Parts: sequence; C-alpha cells; structure tokens
Amino acid sequence: MDSLEIEASEQEKRSDSLLINLTFTIDSLIANAISKQAFPGCVVFASRKGQPFYKRSYGHHTYDSLREVRLTDLYDLASLSKTTGAMLALMKLYEWDLLDLDESLSEYVSGFNWNKRGKARMRDILTHQAGFQGWIKYYEKINKGSKGYRNKTIRSRSSNEYNYLVADHMFLHKDFYRKIKKYIKRSHFNPDQGYKYSDLFFYLVPEIVEKQSGMEYQDFLKYHFYDSLEAGSLCFNPDEHFDLGRVVPTEIDTFFRMEKIHGKVHDEGAILMRGISGHAGLFSNVDDLVKVWQMLLNGGTYAGNKYLEPATIELFTSYQFPQNENRRGLGFDKPLLEYDPVMSSVSALASVYSYGHTGFTGPIVWADPMNDFLFVFLTNRVYPSRENKAIYDLNLRPELHQIFYQYLQDSHLNLKKSKQ
Repeated sequence: MDSLEIEASEQEKRSDSLLINLTFTIDSLIANAISKQAFPGCVVFASRKGQPFYKRSYGHHTYDSLREVRLTDLYDLASLSKTTGAMLALMKLYEWDLLDLDESLSEYVSGFNWNKRGKARMRDILTHQAGFQGWIKYYEKINKGSKGYRNKTIRSRSSNEYNYLVADHMFLHKDFYRKIKKYIKRSHFNPDQGYKYSDLFFYLVPEIVEKQSGMEYQDFLKYHFYDSLEAGSLCFNPDEHFDLGRVVPTEIDTFFRMEKIHGKVHDEGAILMRGISGHAGLFSNVDDLVKVWQMLLNGGTYAGNKYLEPATIELFTSYQFPQNENRRGLGFDKPLLEYDPVMSSVSALASVYSYGHTGFTGPIVWADPMNDFLFVFLTNRVYPSRENKAIYDLNLRPELHQIFYQYLQDSHLNLKKSKQ
C-alpha cells in the first residue's frame, strides 16, 4: 500500500469516526428531549451539496409508544407552509410580472379598496412590518357559548351549505372565507408599530394566486412545483389522501375541536380555511420537503427542471429592512441581525445568506447557500398540548443546528463564516 492509499484510508477512518460521534451526540440529545417530553418523536435531516449525510427518525407518534416514527411519515408543517407553499407561488407570480412588491394589497385582494390595510405595500407585508396584528382567534369570535355558533359559520350536521368536516359534529359553512376577510379588515392595524410577525396576510394568498393565475391555490402548487418535484406527500388535508397511520398527530384539542387532531391541520385558522391556507395547512414527509428546499438551494433547479430564477430566490431570501431592526426576508426568516443564543432558532454559525422558517408545531427548515447546507427537523412538540415549552427550554433546534455545523467544520470542509 503506497502513501496515498494509506492517507486515503486514514481519512476514511477519521470520517467514519466523526460520523459515529455525530450520531451518538444527536441520539443522546434527542433521547434526552423525548425523556423530558419535549415531543414524542421526530425526524432529523442534514445534507451538504445536495448529499444527505444525516437522516434518522426517533421516538413515536405519541407517548403511548404504539407507532414508531418512520422517515415516510407526514408531519404538520405549520408556518413552514408560508415558505414551502405561499412564497413559492408568490415568487412565481413575481417572475410573471403578476406581483409588484411595491404595489398595495388592494391591487390583489378584493374588498380592501377603501380599507386602510389595503394601502399596505406588499414588500412591507411580506417582511411583517406593514402594521397587521399577529393573529385572530376566529373560533372565539364565532362562538356564542351555550347558543352554539353564529349564523353561516359552523353547524353540527352536514348539508350543501355546511360541507367541510372541521371535527366530530362540526361542519363549516361553504362561504366562511368571507368572514375571515371581514375579521382581517376589522382587525387592529398600526402602520407605525414596526416589525411584528403576523399570519393575517397569508390567509389571503390563495385568493391572490387564484385571481392572478386562474388556478386554485393547491392546484397551482401541485402543477408548478410538487408534481414535477415528485413530492407526493406535500399536501393539504392529508386525511383525504393518506392512511392516518402515516400521519403524525399534533394536539389533543380541549378548547375548540375537542378531539385529537390527526390528519387535519393543527392551526385553528387554517382549519376554518378548509385546511388550505398560505399561513398553515401543508403536511409532508422529510424527503419531499427536502426536494423543495434543495431546489431553492440549487438556485431554482432540481433534477434537471427549472422552477424559479436564481435572482428571484436571492431577492426573496435577503434582508429587506435591516435599518429598521427587521431581520426578515420576503416571507422567509433570516438569522438575527445580532446573534442571541436565547432568542435564535439557529446556530451562530449560520451565514447571513441563510434563510428558513420555524413552525408552531415544532419543525424548522434552514438553508445556507454560502455553505450549500440544509437542515430539517420535523416534530410534533404540541402533543399532547401546546402548553409544552420544553423544546424551547432545551434550546434544542439551535443546538442541533450548531452540532451539524461543527461536524462540517471538523470534517475540514472549509465552511465560510458568517459576517454577523
């Protein structure tokens, strides 16, 4: 064996040792989190240059330990729906000159012409500094207590008018979206409040997509992205498409739907959008979610097909208003302008060019184009209750992210440092 072969053999041994240590470290971290009931199970994924180097599932769907988590299982993506659905559609409309970032909301959504919210610029809306309130408890606004629910909202029996199953003995009126828009139009609005994360605009995205493209929102995403990517598990309302054994439950709802949420979206507003919204509603397994985000990392191409222009992705995933102490891109989250280990959801080593999003149910996806590195974590931290904050107390997601960056550094891959 010559010196080059010996050196190659030593490098291979070192690489194997690093991967074994990485696996042991993450296994221990996840086992500790599950033991402290941060979540019953999860999926952890990492890749570099499009090549996965870590993909493992852990734990169970719920704490009864009856069904182990598998890599093919679907998780509720929560607010990852904004970046994995809504922003894909809006970026495509932008490329077709059907969306002007400096145009007002009223140009794209009916009924906002004489409403002050309608004057908000799309660029300000997408960076969460337009003035909208964070969210609306629609389920409380329509509830009349012992008298049931308001007219044209929810009934206990299905009919032609009440034709979408929200939960057991709860059927939604076919035109409930009108009430959604009414509540948004009447919600608190303060254009001087600065950055404030808000879901409200994303309820309107399906209408914008249909109006501008002529296609229904979910059909637009399937036709232009998911079908071509062969991302078959990326869907809304998975109970209509998959055996529930493949779908991980989220919360045991004790205040609105009064049942275990399984196969339908966890978010109360999204279920009142018939499970299809821009702010929540998407489900996916890890492989199909990765296809979308690897496409973004590739500059808009995947497996020889082109979906978006590199310049579009760069624009939407860049800081827009750092001078306003606003870290957001257009719809995408970004690293904090000044790193704070308590407040951050990602590693201090994430570059300023990185972007991603978190979800209320616990998931995170984060892409770093400077280092061609993708990190995905799927879980149901809200099971059995959203009151469970252990995932935050453990600082788990940024710690996992940091461990992967450290592994890549130890592997002598010459990662480029952030300029934060």
